[in-house]
Amino acid sequence: MTRPRRDLWLFWLLALLILATGLGLRDPWPADEPRFALAARQMLESGQWLFPHRGSELYSDKPPLFMWMQAALLWLTGNLRIAFLLPSLLAALGTLWCVLDLGRRLWTPRVGVLAGYATLLTLQFTFQAKKAQIDPMVVFWITLSCYGLLRHLLRGPDWRMWMLGWAAAGLGTITKGVGVLALLMLLPAAFAALRGWPGVRVHARDGRFWLGPLAFLVACGVWLVPMLVAALGEGGAAYRAYVDDILLRQTVTRYANSWHHGQPWWYFIEVALTTWLPTVLALPWAFPAWRRRLRRRDARYLLPLAWVVLVFVFFSIPSGKRDMYILPALPMLALALAPLLPGLLRKPNPQRLLLAFTVLLSLVALGAGLAMLLGNPGFERQFLDGRDPGVATGLAWMFCAIGAFGLGACLWFGRRRAHAALLAMLTGLWVLYSLVGTVLLNDGSSSRGLMRDVGAAIGPRAQLGLVGWREQQLLMADRPAADFGFKRPLAAQFADGVRWQQAAPAARWLLVEQGDGLPACVDPALARDMGLANGRRWWLLDARASAACHTSSMPDPTTSKSR
Repeated sequence: MTRPRRDLWLFWLLALLILATGLGLRDPWPADEPRFALAARQMLESGQWLFPHRGSELYSDKPPLFMWMQAALLWLTGNLRIAFLLPSLLAALGTLWCVLDLGRRLWTPRVGVLAGYATLLTLQFTFQAKKAQIDPMVVFWITLSCYGLLRHLLRGPDWRMWMLGWAAAGLGTITKGVGVLALLMLLPAAFAALRGWPGVRVHARDGRFWLGPLAFLVACGVWLVPMLVAALGEGGAAYRAYVDDILLRQTVTRYANSWHHGQPWWYFIEVALTTWLPTVLALPWAFPAWRRRLRRRDARYLLPLAWVVLVFVFFSIPSGKRDMYILPALPMLALALAPLLPGLLRKPNPQRLLLAFTVLLSLVALGAGLAMLLGNPGFERQFLDGRDPGVATGLAWMFCAIGAFGLGACLWFGRRRAHAALLAMLTGLWVLYSLVGTVLLNDGSSSRGLMRDVGAAIGPRAQLGLVGWREQQLLMADRPAADFGFKRPLAAQFADGVRWQQAAPAARWLLVEQGDGLPACVDPALARDMGLANGRRWWLLDARASAACHTSSMPDPTTSKSR
C-alpha cells in the first residue's frame, strides 16, 4: 500500500473512531436534541411529514428536512438512540469527504488528508458532530455546495458540479435558512474572473448557467411547494400562522431584528479563536503565506478565504449571535490552510506551540479531575445537579485519564512530533467522553431518570399529563402522555390539566414544573417531589393534591407569561 493510500485509510479510521464512538449509548439532551427527535418520532407515528409538531402544537422554528432524516433512520433502525445521532454522523463524514476530495483535486492527496485533519480536530466541529442538532447537517450542505461550485469555477466547466452546488444550497436552505450562504462563493469568483485571475471562469454567458438557479429552486421546492399548497389550501389559521412564522419571522425578522442571544460585533472572532482550536494556532504563519499567494493571484486561496470572510461579516451584522452560526466557514478555512501545513509542521516554532497546547489541555483535564476527587470545586455542582453523587466521581476519573493520556502522548512523541501527540490526545479525549462521560450524564441530562421514576410512581396502568413540560419529558415518557400546549401560559396549561385529571381522577396524574412555585390551590402535603431534572424541580400530583384547583380559583391565564 502506497503512503498516500495508507494515510487516507488512517484518516478515515480515526474519523470513525472519534465521531462514531458512543453511538447508541445516550438519549437526546436539551436544548435542541429532544425537540427534533420528538418531532421526528411524531412524524413517523402520525404520517404528518410536511408540518413538524411539538406535542399537540405545530413546530415552526425550523424546516423539517433534518427531522425527516431522523424519522427515516428511526424507521430503518427501530432504535431512537441510534437514529437521532446518525444524521449528524453522516453529515460530518460527508463534510470531511468534501474537504478531503477538494484538497486532493486542487493540490495533492496529502493536502486533502491534512485539510480533513484540520477540520476533524477542531474542537467545535467534533463537539457539534457528536450532537443531534441541525448545524452539522447545515455545514454538510453548505460544504457540498462549495465543493460543487469550486470544482466548476476552478476546474470547469463542469455543469454537473455547478448544478450540484446550487441544489445543495437549496437543500441547505430547507434545512436551515442560512444554507443559501454557500452561493456567496460566486462573489469572489466574479471578482477574480473580471480581474483576469488565471484559472477562474464563471461561464455566465453559457445558457447552461441557468441550470444552477433552476436546481436551487427545485431543491427548495421539495418541501416548500407541498407545504404551501397544504397550508394555504385547507390548513386553517394555525397552518397559515406556521407559514408566516417559518418563512418570515424565523428568517428575515430574526436576522433584521434579533430578539435573543445578543452579542457584540466581534463575538465571532472570539468564538473562532477559542472553539476553533487547535486549527487557528496556525494562523500567525498562515496570514503571511496567504498574502504571498494572493499576490500571485492564486484563486484556489482567494475563493475559499474570501467566502469565509463574507460568512463572518454576514453573521456579525445582526445583534443575535450563537457560537455555532459560523461553523460552516470552518471547512473552507481548513481547505485554504492545508497546503501550508506540510511546511509548517517541519518548523520548530509551530511544533513547540502544538506541544504547549497539548500539555496545557492535558494539565487542565488532569487538574479538573484531581480537584473533583480531592475537593469540592464550584464547577462540580453542575454535574451533581439532580444526579447521583457517583456521577461526579466517575467524571473525575475520566478527566484524570484524559489528562494522563495526553501527557503520556507528549512524552512518547516528543517535541518534534507534537502534531502526533495532539492527535493522540484529542482522540483519547473524544473516545473517553463518548464512552464514559455521556453514559454518566445521560439519566440527568435526558430526563430518562426522572421519567423512569415517574413511571414507577404512578404504575403501569395510570395516565400521565404534562404541565410546563420540556421536550425531553414527553420524549422519555414510558407511555403516551397528554399535553396541554407548549407555548401556552402555564396557568392555562394547569387549568386544562386539572380538568383533564378530574374527568378520570382515579387513573390520571399530572407532572408539573414548579417554576415560581406550585399553585396555591395544590395541597403540598399530597404533592410528590420528583427532584431536579435539567435544572428544574418537578412535582407529581394525583387528583387529591389538585382537588381544590377549580378553574375559578386558578390564576388568570391571560396574566401568566408563556414560555
